[in-house]
Order: sequence, then C-alpha cells, then structure tokens
Amino acid sequence: MDLKSHIRDIPDFPQPGILFRDITPLLANPTSMQYSIDLFAQQVAALQPDYIVGIESRGFMFGMPLAYKLGVGFAPVRKPGKLPAAVHSATYALEYGNDTLELHQDAFPAGSRVLIIDDLIATGGTAAATAALVTQTGSTVAGFGFVIELVALQGRAKLPEAPVTVLLQY
Repeated sequence: MDLKSHIRDIPDFPQPGILFRDITPLLANPTSMQYSIDLFAQQVAALQPDYIVGIESRGFMFGMPLAYKLGVGFAPVRKPGKLPAAVHSATYALEYGNDTLELHQDAFPAGSRVLIIDDLIATGGTAAATAALVTQTGSTVAGFGFVIELVALQGRAKLPEAPVTVLLQY
C-alpha cells in the first residue's frame, strides 16, 4: 500500500514556509490505518519491547494500537501538569525557547525495554527528551518508531543509539 497517498501536504502551516505533513487522512481511512499499525508491528516485533511510550498527542494514536497488537503495556508522555502522579521531567530546546515533557515515575518497572512512538521525527528534540525520561526510570530505550521522518532535518542525530523504524521518509 502507498501510505504517502494518504498523507496530505498543507503549505504554510503552522507558519509561512512550513510544509505540514498531515496524517489525518491516513487515520480516517480504515485500510491505511490498519496497514500502518500492522506494518509497524511487523517491523518492531524483533525489538521485544515490554512497553510502548506514546508522545503527546499524535504518538498516542499509533502507540496505543501498536501496544495492543504487540501485547505490551502503554505509557503516555505528556506536557507538564497533565499527569496526576509523581513524574520525571525532561526539558528540551525548541527553535525559540524550551519545552518540557513528563512521564509517570512508575510508568513501568526499572529494567523494562521501551519502544518510543510518535507520528513524526523532525529535529529530534522531542524524541530525545522522551528517551531521557525512559532512562530516568532505569529502563532501556529498545528503539524508536515514527510514521514520518523529515530526513533533511537530521533528527536521528539527536537520538541515543537505538534502532529507528520509520514508515515514510520525506
């Protein structure tokens, strides 16, 4: 299946000069959505994760069904103040300023193998911060999975050493 045919390009969003890769048509089509989850599962099963971490918010859309398909647990990584129990925090640089992500301290036991999932990797800051959160729990990053990789932005260079699975590259 040609998954790219289910990605909509939106010029100048969220600001002029940005070409936004919109995954909502992929999600709206049951066949392409199921295919993308099945393809992810086939490609990451050998990593043998114990848990999937989905990055807010589009990482939830792929992380939850992937966790179900693989028969593993799921933990959300959220913006500050969204998780009710004690959290680990990681701050990372944006183009203008910083942002912070949080993960429950008890999201999974120390020593777990964790697969980090998001819809897109661009500059890699969000995924790298999420990897730092996983490490704070005493667990190992088993790998990363992204629907889309914007190759020219070289986001992989910011990630710790771990396998990276992508469904589409632009």
